[in-house]
Amino acid sequence: ILGEHLRICPQGYTCCTSEMEENFANKSRSEFEAMMKEAGRSVQATLTAQHRSFDSYFQDLLNKSEKALYDAFPSLYGELYTQNAKVFKDLYSELRRYYRSSNINLEEALNEFWTRLLERLFKQLNPQYHITDEYLDCMVKHAEQHKPFGEVPRELKLKATRAFIAARSYAQGFLVGSDVVRKVSQVSLSQECTRAIMKLTYCPHCRGMASVRPCNNYCLNVVKGCLANQADLSTEWKYLMDSLMGVADRIDGPYNVDTVIGTIHMRIAEAISNLQENKDSITSKVFQGCGNPKINTKGSSSEDKKRRGKVTLEAKSSAQALEMLVLDAKGNLTALKTYWITLPSNLCSKKVMASSVSDDKCWNGMTKGSYLPEVMGDGLANQINNPEVEVDITKPDMTIRQQIMQLKIMTNRLGNANIGNDVDFQDTSDDMSGSGSGDSCPDDVCGKRLSKSPSTRQPETHAIPKQSGHGVNGASSRSLPSASLLLLLLSVAAIAPQHWWR
Repeated sequence: ILGEHLRICPQGYTCCTSEMEENFANKSRSEFEAMMKEAGRSVQATLTAQHRSFDSYFQDLLNKSEKALYDAFPSLYGELYTQNAKVFKDLYSELRRYYRSSNINLEEALNEFWTRLLERLFKQLNPQYHITDEYLDCMVKHAEQHKPFGEVPRELKLKATRAFIAARSYAQGFLVGSDVVRKVSQVSLSQECTRAIMKLTYCPHCRGMASVRPCNNYCLNVVKGCLANQADLSTEWKYLMDSLMGVADRIDGPYNVDTVIGTIHMRIAEAISNLQENKDSITSKVFQGCGNPKINTKGSSSEDKKRRGKVTLEAKSSAQALEMLVLDAKGNLTALKTYWITLPSNLCSKKVMASSVSDDKCWNGMTKGSYLPEVMGDGLANQINNPEVEVDITKPDMTIRQQIMQLKIMTNRLGNANIGNDVDFQDTSDDMSGSGSGDSCPDDVCGKRLSKSPSTRQPETHAIPKQSGHGVNGASSRSLPSASLLLLLLSVAAIAPQHWWR
């Protein structure tokens, strides 16, 4: 029939009524959106699997260290351990909470552990004296000078903070990447894009050419126009992948989590042994600085004398497992680096089933023949002259711009982790208004922090998208702005005059 009634397809002779054309348009839209979600789910599955593998490995390391402590310390230290078991349990609990992104200052948590342990052990190792809380405060103030645990607290704080910072940023990076893909894959098609997809996929049916495949370059122009905003994710996405690989090298290198996390119990045992062996000289120095405490009339215990001696514990290495994890992750991250800019060609070749580039008898949008226009570049700015999709380059998709911002923030955090600097998590909702951190942290967390041993470095605070579920070499050289500035820029961009985007 004559096709004057058609609004999308060429108006020559046609097999389609207006109703059929509308049905085909709806069908092409739903199919294309389903293809986008399917492609996104594949990337999400890869990133989620990498997170799950590393998270399981890291938690297992921590669990084994804690179990080794619980198994060995009762026989090694007797009452020195049994009467203070909660101090050790609280340490591992705090370490887990930090890894799961709670608002905990890791340095302060470690300082608090050593302070509590010193206070309790000093009293137990000197039962003949009546030692008050005020006396313990004085003793703690001199602890840095006397080094009752030797160099272990300083060394463990340096190594453990770097390892934990890298580990939790690394794990979080996979989740943020997956979350970005999920949100971007749900962005709806514009009306102009729906028309172009319909013309690409089902208008041949209306011309009686159902078996003719779309021209490859024609398909690329349609899909690049429809996914112009998505392609703008590519730069920051690549930075995130590079940053994750950089931190992976640290985790399996200078900040080796296998060596550090798997031996925490051994370092604690070394510290306690140092205190036992140097008890007399340390006690003497404390008495000189704080005065002689009163004699305890209740008598003394001989527990300390029965439990002296050098302690030797072993840690089972899982270095090979870590190496395999990192190699697998780096392989997957490398493959994902170009995801956004290769998405149009992947969709055209695998989903739309476009013809080969040299085919001159393909569907070109009007009839069977060759397709002459050149292929547009990637990204929004390159679509100004797209012959197939009308794209307003002055109006970027704000959902995607927000996800670009989240990639910047996470990359910045990984860059800090790569050089051993901590960044607090600040959970936010999708509209980027969050609960904050620092002074506004919950009482049950802040209340535990000791003023005796303040941290020497305050972590930076960045916003990240909320996650449902669990609790760089290249990146470190990029000077990224703070999260506050990034979010301000995003707000300005939303109300900027149109010519700013040109």
